[in-house]
Amino acid sequence: MADIVGYSALMGADQNATMDALRQLRGGLFNPIVDQHRGSITKSMGDGWLVEFPSISDAVACAVAIQTSLIDHETIRLRMGIHIGEVVFEAGDVFGDGVNVAARLEALAEPGQVLISDTAVNSLDQKTAALFQGGTAQKLKNIERPVGVWSWPEHQPFKATTDTKASGSAERPAIAVLAFDNLSGDREQEYFSDGITEDIITDLSKVGSLLVISRNSSFVYKGKTPDIRQVGRELGVSHVLEGSIRRAADRIRVNAQLIDTQTGAHLWAERYDRKISDIFAVQDELTRCIVDALKLKLTTAEHKRIGAVPTANPQAHDLFLRGREAVLSSANTKEMFELALRCFNRAIELDPDYAEPYAGLGHAYTREFQNKWLGIPNSLEHSQRFVDTALQKDPEMPYAHYLNGINKFWRGEQAASHAAIERALSLNPNYAMAIGMRGINAVNSGTPLDGIPDLERALQLEPRAGHLYTHFMGMAYLLAQDFDTAIARFTERIEASPGTDLSRGLMISALGHLGRVEDARKMRDELRGINPDYSFSEHVGRLPLTDASVTDMLLDGYAKAGLDD
Repeated sequence: MADIVGYSALMGADQNATMDALRQLRGGLFNPIVDQHRGSITKSMGDGWLVEFPSISDAVACAVAIQTSLIDHETIRLRMGIHIGEVVFEAGDVFGDGVNVAARLEALAEPGQVLISDTAVNSLDQKTAALFQGGTAQKLKNIERPVGVWSWPEHQPFKATTDTKASGSAERPAIAVLAFDNLSGDREQEYFSDGITEDIITDLSKVGSLLVISRNSSFVYKGKTPDIRQVGRELGVSHVLEGSIRRAADRIRVNAQLIDTQTGAHLWAERYDRKISDIFAVQDELTRCIVDALKLKLTTAEHKRIGAVPTANPQAHDLFLRGREAVLSSANTKEMFELALRCFNRAIELDPDYAEPYAGLGHAYTREFQNKWLGIPNSLEHSQRFVDTALQKDPEMPYAHYLNGINKFWRGEQAASHAAIERALSLNPNYAMAIGMRGINAVNSGTPLDGIPDLERALQLEPRAGHLYTHFMGMAYLLAQDFDTAIARFTERIEASPGTDLSRGLMISALGHLGRVEDARKMRDELRGINPDYSFSEHVGRLPLTDASVTDMLLDGYAKAGLDD
C-alpha cells in the first residue's frame, strides 16, 4: 500500500501543480517501476495505490526503488506498507488480511519510509532482509495479533504507536451522507427527504477541507440498516451522517447524527423542529455543526456559499426537489423527463428569479439530447438557453457550470468545456461529476492519460457508482495505445455494467490491435446479443474526438479483428 503524504494540503495550496506532479509521478516513475518488478496495480484511490506482486522480494525491491527515486522530489513524498497474506477479489474490489495489514503499516510509516511486517520479512532472503531494522511488535487497529514491524531506510526508524488511524484521515476527513429516512407516513414524500439529503451533501461538498462521497454511492444504502463500520470500509470514509425527516403541514422535523466509522461513536446529534419556510436555515445550521464537530475551518467564500438562500418560496423549492429527483431518476424514461419539465416550469412560475429550476430544465434537455425521447434536433440548444439563464441569475451555481461544461463538451468546444468545469470545481471542490468530466475532457483532447488522475479521484468519490469512469479510463489507455491495460479497464466496466455496448465495441478495437481475433469475435457476439443493430463506426462518429486520426485508429482496430461493422 502506497499513499501520498499531505495530499489534501498539496491540492489546497496549488491544485494544478499537484495534479501535474502526480501525472509525472504515475507515468514517469511509479507505473514503470511497478511494471519492472512484475507488480499489478489492483486499486487506485486518487492519493494512493494498492499493488499486488507475485513475490515478496519483488514488492520490497519495487518499494525501495520508488522511494529512492523520490528522495529529491520537490513535491511528492510517499509512505508505504508491505505485508504477505491472503486476498480475495470480489465485485471489482480486493479484501483480506494482506490488504488490511499493509494498510495499517502504511499508516504508521514516516514520509519516504517503507514498513514491512514480520511475516513478510521472514519470507525474504538474508541479504534483502538485512535492509530492514526493528521488529518491534505492534498492536494494529482491527488486527487481532500483534505484528512485528520492520523499517527501511536504516537511518529512519518508524515511530511506534498504537494509534493507527487511516492515513490521511487527520489531513482531510471523509464523510458519506446516507439518505435520510422519510418519517412522514407518505411514500409520496420520498422525493422531499431525498432532496433535502442531496442539499446537505451539496452544502458539505462546498467545504474544500472535507472529502464528501457523492449521492450516487451513499444512496446505495437507502432503505437498509447497514453497519456504519461496514459503510466506512466500503466507501472509504471516516464519518457518516444519518438522520430522518418528518414533514407535516407547514412544519418539518429533522433528526441528524454524525458517527465515527472506526468506533461507531456518535460525535454529534441534533433535532430541528421548524417551519417549512426555515428549511434553508436548518441546512445551514446542520452543515456548520458538522464542520465544527470535525474541527474544520471555513473560508470566507465557503461561509458565503453555504449560507446562500436560493429562494424565499418553499413551494418553488419543493417543486425543484421533485423535478431534480425525476431528472436524476435511474428510470431514465420519457415520463420522468416530462415530470421534470412540469415541476421546473411550475417552480419558475412561482419564483421567476429562482435560478436552480432553470438549471434543472437545462439538465433535462441535456438528457433528452442523449436519449432522443422527443426526436427534436435542437434539444442541446434548449438546454444551453436554460443553463445560460441560470448562470445569469446565480453566477456561482456549481450545478449550472457543470451543465455548461457538459453542453460545450457535446458541441466539441473543448476549451470552453474545460473552463466551465474548472469554474464548477472552484465553487464545489468535491463535485464528483465535474471532476470526472474534467478527466473525460482530457481523454478526448489529445492527452488521454492526463485524464486518469481525475477519473480515479471521481471514482474515489463515487466508489459504488463509478463504472462510467472505469469506461473512460479504458478509453484513455486505448487512445494511448496501451491496449492490454485498456482491455483490463473495459473488462471491469462490463462486469459492473453488463448492458454496455460502447465499452464492448472499444474493447473489440483493442483486441484487434493485439491480434486477438478469437476473443474479439466472442466480444462481438456479446455485443450483438445486447444491441443487434449496433454500429461501432456510427457510435464512434458521434464521439467529440478532436483528432480524426484517433477515430481512424479505433476503426482500424475493429477492422483488424476481421469483423464486419
